[in-house]
Formats: sequence, structure tokens, C-alpha cells
Amino acid sequence: MPRRRPGVAAGDAANSPPARRATAGSLALMGILDEDVAAVRAASDIVGVISQYVQLRREGQRWKGLCPFHSEKTPSFSVNANEGVWYCFGCQARGDVITFVREVEHLGFPEAVESLAARAGITLRYSDRNEAEGRKRRTRLVEIMDRAVAWYHERLLSAPDAGAARGYLRKRGLDGDVVREYQLGWAPDAWDALCRALRLDEQDARDTGLGRVNQRGRLQDHFRARVLFPIHDAEGHPVSFGGRILPGTEAPGNQGKYKNTTETPLYSKSRVLYGLDRAKSAIVRDGAAVICEGYTDVIGFRRAGVPLAVATCGTALTDDHVALLHRFAARRLVLAFDADGAGQAAAERFYEWERQHDLEVAVADLPAGQDPADVAQSDPDRLVAAVDKATPFLRFRLDRVFVTADLATNEGRARAAERALAAIAEHPTDLVRDTYVMDVASRCRFEPDRLRAQLERLRSRARPAGGPAGARPGGRAGTRAVRNEPPDPRRDSPDSRGGAADAGHPSSVAPQPGGNGARQAEQEGPAAEVLRHAIHDPEVVSRWLAGELFDDSVQGGVYRALLGADTHAAALAAAPPEIADLLARLLVEEPTSEPFDAVRRLLTEVARRRIRTLRLVGAASGDPAQALSDLAFLNRAIDDLRDPGAAADAADRLLAWLGQRVGDGG
Repeated sequence: MPRRRPGVAAGDAANSPPARRATAGSLALMGILDEDVAAVRAASDIVGVISQYVQLRREGQRWKGLCPFHSEKTPSFSVNANEGVWYCFGCQARGDVITFVREVEHLGFPEAVESLAARAGITLRYSDRNEAEGRKRRTRLVEIMDRAVAWYHERLLSAPDAGAARGYLRKRGLDGDVVREYQLGWAPDAWDALCRALRLDEQDARDTGLGRVNQRGRLQDHFRARVLFPIHDAEGHPVSFGGRILPGTEAPGNQGKYKNTTETPLYSKSRVLYGLDRAKSAIVRDGAAVICEGYTDVIGFRRAGVPLAVATCGTALTDDHVALLHRFAARRLVLAFDADGAGQAAAERFYEWERQHDLEVAVADLPAGQDPADVAQSDPDRLVAAVDKATPFLRFRLDRVFVTADLATNEGRARAAERALAAIAEHPTDLVRDTYVMDVASRCRFEPDRLRAQLERLRSRARPAGGPAGARPGGRAGTRAVRNEPPDPRRDSPDSRGGAADAGHPSSVAPQPGGNGARQAEQEGPAAEVLRHAIHDPEVVSRWLAGELFDDSVQGGVYRALLGADTHAAALAAAPPEIADLLARLLVEEPTSEPFDAVRRLLTEVARRRIRTLRLVGAASGDPAQALSDLAFLNRAIDDLRDPGAAADAADRLLAWLGQRVGDGG
């Protein structure tokens, strides 16, 4: 049987047939046509996409960075741009550009494809009419929001009734350049000016949050007489507005300093952060994010040279917000608001986030009584320093205790120690607590052991009955997030992740849980190196490849996957999980030897393996003479493989001998 070259030169996998064509039934679930999925994959720059979430640096032909799916300090995440695949050597997560967007954004398969299609300017087609209509509906709502942003913005720039708003913004340090950059707007003091201008019907007004039907049955604008800040999702699509009323202009029916868009199909305030679309690249680069409360605070930080700022939209910082920032590689959250005022409940959340997402929560050193927008206008360098000198949250709380304490008296020191220990007791980490106990002992002149005993009493009272040390009511010990495991796509239900048809697409190669270290160790050696060359230098090594060379079942499976597919992407899609895991890893690893040197090492290993087998069974063989002849041949082949001049011929002879003795095996 002639040997077919396993592997092809790196190229556009999307131009070849998919490994497994989805059936008509699965297409109805999937929605997006196969050829459009392939076109999106081909048009997406995998390095460019991943670089929005992971800081990559080039090493040879590969790109490396810190894995976004598990915590690590040494980069083990590798991207092969030519093959369009990525692999993490730490947690064994792997996939292509669609898989990456799915996992990092927590999207279903169709949503990930649509996100990439929007970036690439590709119009998708759908096999299911209802699916297509749903996608078209969302696109229409975003288009309406775009028109609303433009209409409100033009009102602010030119309408006579917006003069007071322009004056207010100038007073806040927001000049015309800022107004244009952020597309700030003005909602006129009218009942239905926007709805009439955009010709909105009741459903469009309701689904965008731009209007509602009032008690008289008339369509009415949601915002009136307010400066508007457009709010975008992480992809840059406008999804809502935040409205600031001008000072002194509150009136019946239009009250409250800030007013936000209501929850809509486009917008959930607990999952959207103002400014993230602009800040995400800087957050990935620096591994940090600054959390503000106001829209003007975000703008102030950016103008001061701190492009890391985002703001909550009229709500407290939520678990979803933190998870969103963590997906953009934020390892440090700097709070630029009154964190002390949030109290004990906030402390529990902050410590839980630190543990759950392996990050640090710190507090910016802002001047008392000033918000970031004010500091940005009066002293921008001070704002930069506030972030640079941000202190860990517990240190911040203790500093607040001691700044108001009377340490000149025994009673004052005792009260300060009690308040400090109450704050320390909430921290979940023993070593951190003990470090701060030593600090309190020094400041308050108490023996550390006495404070430790008091601390343990405080923690015992707060601990649930029968619970372990460090446990807290409502804690999520044992959840995947707390254990900090990599994302496991097997948790995805068909309904929440795009349907069972996902498995029928080449991009459905998804991250797997860790724990494959032993298997990786077994797979190292000349066979793995030859497979690397089969992928990256196929023309050089294909002459000496055969299935009988790969004694390990997984390595043999990789060889057969390469042999049976037209492209590496198709081989990866068709392979079972264990084989796909090794193949994905080899795709992002570069060979470390010369191609034929790896072949010689593998053939030598195979020959020695055959010699051991012959010696074990030779005595019982029905043809001892043949066994002796085979042993002599194999020993001579090993000697010839050491000789550069004779090695190529020896390799050919050995492969022919193996084919006769074992069968083709490929």
C-alpha cells in the first residue's frame, strides 16, 4: 500500500472540506451555514483576536503568553498563526479562533461565529428561518441604537436648547474634542422627539429602551433634558445610555441625578461596563483594570493617561463584572471610589473575587472628598499616582482605622486593635491575616500572640457551626471557579451553547480539563518529534513514515488522523479527544532537531524494540534460523543508521522489512 504523506503544508484550512459535514438536522440547530463558518475562520487573524485578551510575544514561528483559562506566572499558552490553532501546555486547553472566542467570552458557537463575522465584515447566512430572524432582530436593534447615538450627539453639538448642556460639560473639563470622541449627546426636554425622529414603533422603542408607552397610550422618550453618555458592549456596539441631569433642573417626572436605560435584549447593567470597549486592550497589556462609579471618571482617567478605567452603570460591582474583566486578563482591580463605605458585605465579595479569580483588589489613593473626574481636571499627575500607589484592600481598611484612632492612650489603642482585628478576621488567608496582626501589634503595643487569640475568637464566632476553618456562609468552595480549574466545555448544555450541532464543526475542539501530565511525559521522545516534523516539514520526512513506527496508540492515532485528512484543521476536528489533544499540542510546537535526525532516532528505537521482542520469543519460535537472521539484520540496520552516508538506505531497508513483518499498519 503506497504511503500517503500525512499532513499538508501550512495553509488555509477553511478552503478545504470540513472534516465532518453537519447534517441537515444539525444545521437547523446550528443556524449558520458551514461555508460561512469556514469563511469566518479563514478571515479571522487568530493572533490579532487573541491579542485582545492575552498579551502575546513572538518566539520563533509561534506566539506565547499567559493562559486566560487558568492562573499561571510562566507563559504556557502558544499560538500557531499559520495553522490557526492555540494550545496551553499548562491546562491542555486547545482549539481554533472560534473556540477561543467561545470560551473567553462565554458564548455559544453561533454567537462566537457572529462576533468574528462582525469583525471581519462577513454577512452570515442561516439555514433556519427563525434563527436568521432572531439574529436580524438583534442587528436591527443595534442599528437603531447607532442612529440614536448619532441623533442625540448632533443635538448636543448644534441644537439651541443644548446650550446649557454644552456649558455644563465645558465646566467639567469636557471640551468639544471629548464630546466628539465619546459621542456624548443631549436629550431635549420633549416628550417624544427621538421616537418621532427615528420613527420608532412601540416594539423597537421598548426593545432598545429608548421609549415606552405612557399612561395616555402615547409613545414617549425614555430620556428628557439630560446629557447622555452612550454605553457600548465589549465589542463596541451601542447597547444603552446613561443620562446625567443638569444641576438644578430636576422636575416632576424627571428626577434623579443619573438615569440609565432599562434592561433590554441588548443590555444588562450587571454585565456591562462603561468604557470596556476602549480599555480592554490596555487591560490585557497591563493585567489591571480601574473601577469607577461615573462616566466622567472613566473619561478623566483616560485623559490623564490611565486607559484602564471602566465604570459600573448605576449598580454595584457584580460577580459578572469581575468575571468579565478576568476574561480580559485583569489580575489586579483598582477601586477608584469609596471602597470603605461599602462595608463588610463588600469585603466578603472582594476577598471571594481574589480567591475565585486569583486576582488582587486594591484601592486608589484619591484625595479625600474628590472623585476621579475632579482630580483629572485639577491635577492629572495626582490621578496617575493614585493608581500607581493603590494599596491592597485590607491595608486600606486598616489605614482608615488608624487614621482616626487615638494611639496615645491605652483605651484608644485597645479600641483601634479591636476594630483592626475585626477587619483582619474577614480575610480568608492565614498568612495574610498573620502579617497584618504583626502590624497591629506593633502599632498598638500588644503582644502578637494575644492578638492572635482574639482574632481566632472573632473568626470562631463568624464561622458556621460544624464548618471548617476559613469557611463562610454562602461560600462557593468546591465550585469550578473557586478551584480555579480551566473552562470545561462539557458543562455546556445544548440550549446554552448553541446546540448539539456544535460537535459537527471543525471549530468545536474545546478546552479540556487538566491532569494529562503523565500522558504528555509518555508521549515525548523521537516518535513525538517525528510527528512534529510530519506536521511542519512533511515534504522532508514523508518518505520514512509508516504506521508501524508508532507503538503508542495515541501517537499512532495522530499519524492516522494526519493521513486521513486533507488539512490539519480537518484532522483536529475528526480526532477523538485524547488524540486531538496531542495533535493540537504538536501543531503549536516547533521541532527541536533536524528532520532526518529525528527519523534516525525513531527507527533506531523501533529496531531495538524489535530486537527485544525477538529475543523474548526467539527460543519458542518455530524458525530459530529466521529469528537469528532478523536479529542480525536489525543490528546491522542500527549500525548503518549511525553512519551519515548509509543512514538513508538503512532507513529504507528497515521500513521495507517492517512492512513485510508487521503489515502496512497505516
